[in-house]
Amino acid sequence: MAPLKSLEKEYPLIDSNFQSFCSSHGIFSVEDFLLHDLDALIAFADNHPTSQTLKQGIDQLLSTIDALQPPLLNGLQLLEDAQRNKHVLLTGCERIDALLGGGLREGQLTELVGPSSSGKTQACLLSASTVAKHNSSVIYLDTGNSFSPQRIASFVGQSSGHVFDNQVDHILKKVLDRIICYSVFDVYQMFDVLHQLKSNLRSEIVKSNQHVRLLIVDSISSLITPILGGSGPQGHALMISAGFLLKKLAHENNIAVLVTNHVVGGEDGISKPALGESWKSVPHVRLLFSRDFGSNVCHISVLKHPSMASARAASSTLYL
Repeated sequence: MAPLKSLEKEYPLIDSNFQSFCSSHGIFSVEDFLLHDLDALIAFADNHPTSQTLKQGIDQLLSTIDALQPPLLNGLQLLEDAQRNKHVLLTGCERIDALLGGGLREGQLTELVGPSSSGKTQACLLSASTVAKHNSSVIYLDTGNSFSPQRIASFVGQSSGHVFDNQVDHILKKVLDRIICYSVFDVYQMFDVLHQLKSNLRSEIVKSNQHVRLLIVDSISSLITPILGGSGPQGHALMISAGFLLKKLAHENNIAVLVTNHVVGGEDGISKPALGESWKSVPHVRLLFSRDFGSNVCHISVLKHPSMASARAASSTLYL
């Protein structure tokens, strides 16, 4: 969900006066508004010189939030949408595509979980280069300066086969031009980028021959973990809002969303995905990555998949 300021153009009652009133009560975003005591806020508005306008602004903001809720669809409509719009994107790795049932599914959020150096970022870079090579755009949110054009060039060279060097250079330029990379270092920056992307997709700013089909966040846990400290509910609300927005973007715009997440220590010393039980329900698909120290063999297991009744596992050399 959005900062209040971003709603001003579309909703006139959420103007600078309304924003100033809200900020005096610690409300700067829709999330803050949802977490606030609404009765107390209305009582404060009653004592304000512009009380009537403020209460109208509160009503408009509530109506805006209601409008954000997705429409109800029956099973047949969901099936038709999946068959008509939700295609599969190849990741560039046959083993991963086989585990996923063909590749990254548009309209779904796929999460790669694993410790540092397990191959998650390499899988993201390979997926980005593969999708971009097939004439589609990729939005890449880089949270740790891990985006590597050199690695993209390596993947493009490996997949181009027996072609001349000048042809490889031409392909590489096309691929890199289609990967739009943002350096994002906190969750609020991520929300800004995602809301701008949502606006661009809605207004069809993106060229039709460079349709955005893949959104990557590497890594989502680096953005969310810092806001989860303490006992306050705001961090948890922002995490849920981030998951909701990513899934909404995926479903409404037929985009595959790929995020990475780290692992933390669990019971009996067994590692588990970070971000807790609330986040666990967000991804449609979860893959667990691990790698033997000093080895090229990347072990991947499916922790969650909507079309699989039980986990499947695979182990192979992926060169990631």
